[in-house]
Amino acid sequence: MTAHPMPGGKPPLKVLLCSPRGFCAGVVRAVETVERALALYGAPVYVRHEIVHNRYVVESLKAKGAIFVEELDEVPDTQAPVVFSAHGVPKSVPEEAAKRNFFALDATCPLVTKVHREAEIHFHRGREIVLVGHAGHPEVAGTIGQLPAGAITLIETAADAGRFMPKDPTKLAYVTQTTLSVDDCAEIIAVLTERFPAIVGPQKEDICYATTNRQEAVKRVAPIVDALIVVGAPNSSNSQRLKEVAERNGCSQAQLVQRADEIDWSRLAGIARLGITAGASAPEVIVEEIIDAFAAHYEISVETVSAVEESMFFPLPRHLRDLDKAAGTAAE
Repeated sequence: MTAHPMPGGKPPLKVLLCSPRGFCAGVVRAVETVERALALYGAPVYVRHEIVHNRYVVESLKAKGAIFVEELDEVPDTQAPVVFSAHGVPKSVPEEAAKRNFFALDATCPLVTKVHREAEIHFHRGREIVLVGHAGHPEVAGTIGQLPAGAITLIETAADAGRFMPKDPTKLAYVTQTTLSVDDCAEIIAVLTERFPAIVGPQKEDICYATTNRQEAVKRVAPIVDALIVVGAPNSSNSQRLKEVAERNGCSQAQLVQRADEIDWSRLAGIARLGITAGASAPEVIVEEIIDAFAAHYEISVETVSAVEESMFFPLPRHLRDLDKAAGTAAE
């Protein structure tokens, strides 16, 4: 499909903006946890792991006084707040924080916490647990770390599910990472349920509403555009899944970029229709930056394609809520 230049010299480009996109409720809660801690206690605030997988967000918080570490042994003895990231942490992390008398704030997404609680319930009911997820992702490490070593087996693919041999097929349960491809996860679970009919799953699926909704919007846009830009980080699971969903649904020219300067313009020659979405940890300001970059090359018109309206909200950790409430009462 070739776009002909407009009278002003730039070719026309129809931009289809996926909705929903960008920040989910869990990311908003996590970022606000760090910002409120900085506002209440001042710098520094220590954060274990990237609070969310987005370089722009992390650098913005660093500029305000957040210090990011990978492990608690990098944190000096301090009275400053220590925040756990949205992805969740193994139980050993809050235990270590308690031993060192840290003031810990848990910014784990409540939907990840839900998976942790499900795994614990299955374990206490004597079930062997399968976790569908990606090795090396911090959310997976956090979920596996809720239980003793060996209690959870990680399954990454349908082939893994086909090879898995439980100790007792009648005492088996599964949970999943919250940021998986909906279709991939369904395929893996189908293999498990066919092989092990007694396997117990969650009452409500573990893939979070934001992951599902963003993938659904991409499925609507991908077949009708020449290219699609996913704003997100390479280590962001949900962003990587959006790129894969676009490719599987008819858009071979899908790019995952963190900022406008990463766009591969050589792959976009002659496009007339462009899709844009953003992973759940990507701020809207970067989406606007991407749109501005295309506006410099094309005469653009923008249309929003909506899959569903989102209204989810998660309150801040209780300690910060109580402080905000106390401050509000004092001001009255």
